[in-house]
Amino acid sequence: MATWDDVARTCLALPETSEGLSRGWRQWKVRDKSFVWERPLGKKDVAELGAAAPTGPVVAAYVPDEGAKAALIAAEPELYFTTSHFDGYPAVLCRLDRLDGQALTELAAEAWACRAPRRLLAEHPPPAS
Repeated sequence: MATWDDVARTCLALPETSEGLSRGWRQWKVRDKSFVWERPLGKKDVAELGAAAPTGPVVAAYVPDEGAKAALIAAEPELYFTTSHFDGYPAVLCRLDRLDGQALTELAAEAWACRAPRRLLAEHPPPAS
């Protein structure tokens, strides 16, 4: 089970990453581009998700594209999900309290790679999978 401190530690270990607040919620950026952020569910989200709405903390992260988002959700629907707010947007929502350390590391690294400038990514390529 991951915590916000785990998210911070994982994200801040990535090159040129900073932490800040947006609307009072934590977010992690690479050169001023957010890649992982705290995303509490709003009333509309909860109504849309119904009984499937998580009651714990939710983290959002960039993914390469809609196909990657769909694949994550299909592979682990108990962990990853989305709402109509994110339709057409390359980001996935995740139940933080069900995320283990390895999944958090992979999610953050992929999100970082999606948002890092090309030169920075060339200097720090993600590990081959």
